[in-house]
Amino acid sequence: LSLMCYVSVGSPSEPLIEFMINRGMEVVEEYEPLRYPHATKIFVNGVWCGVHSDPKHLVSQVLDTRRKSYLQYEVSLVRDIRDREFKVFSDAGRVMRPVFTVQQEDDHESGIAKGALVLTKYLVNKLAKEQAEPPEDPSMKIGWEGLIRAGTIEYLDAEEEETAMICMTPEDLDLYRMQKAVYVVDDDNTDDPNRRLKTKTNPTTHMYTHCEIHPSMILGICASIIPFPDHNQSPRNTYQS
Repeated sequence: LSLMCYVSVGSPSEPLIEFMINRGMEVVEEYEPLRYPHATKIFVNGVWCGVHSDPKHLVSQVLDTRRKSYLQYEVSLVRDIRDREFKVFSDAGRVMRPVFTVQQEDDHESGIAKGALVLTKYLVNKLAKEQAEPPEDPSMKIGWEGLIRAGTIEYLDAEEEETAMICMTPEDLDLYRMQKAVYVVDDDNTDDPNRRLKTKTNPTTHMYTHCEIHPSMILGICASIIPFPDHNQSPRNTYQS
């Protein structure tokens, strides 16, 4: 288990199904394959509940609802474009871990640009101020729950992580945005022996969806204490962890 892992406790699936029916989902009992041959199947906790003719719009609505905390943060949303399936999981026992959210479209209200972290300096400064001077009213405190409610952090399970593009650090995210804007990025610290080795940007990467809170959070307790694991063969890391 990773260092910040969380095991889902489960939530009812009926409100999810009702929510999607109100947004154009056709229940499976009324589905006519000849009328919608290319419709996307919708599964809730492994049960085929219905179909939708505009899955992109439905997924964006459900995702936006989860980020605004109208849905439980432990609900997982997995869209498989190739198989034309949209899977929603709200059951118990799924191992999840938190990551930072990356803005997918320009938000003119908050001023967050596309491809930037949803976590702003304002929230970071407010958290630092809370740490130094805790507010008298507990309801005014942001804390970890406040970051989840603000949509800056999302919990991903193993299946949703398969459909996410996660970068290692916010610095890598800035570098990627500069390269997409056709800026020439020079490495100024080539002579520094202590510099961090950066992974080369994959030219096929279209967009990052999330960012790691810290790269070491991927590992578990035992694996994180292995010295220089990146210099070992992967089987040795597996045996030692």
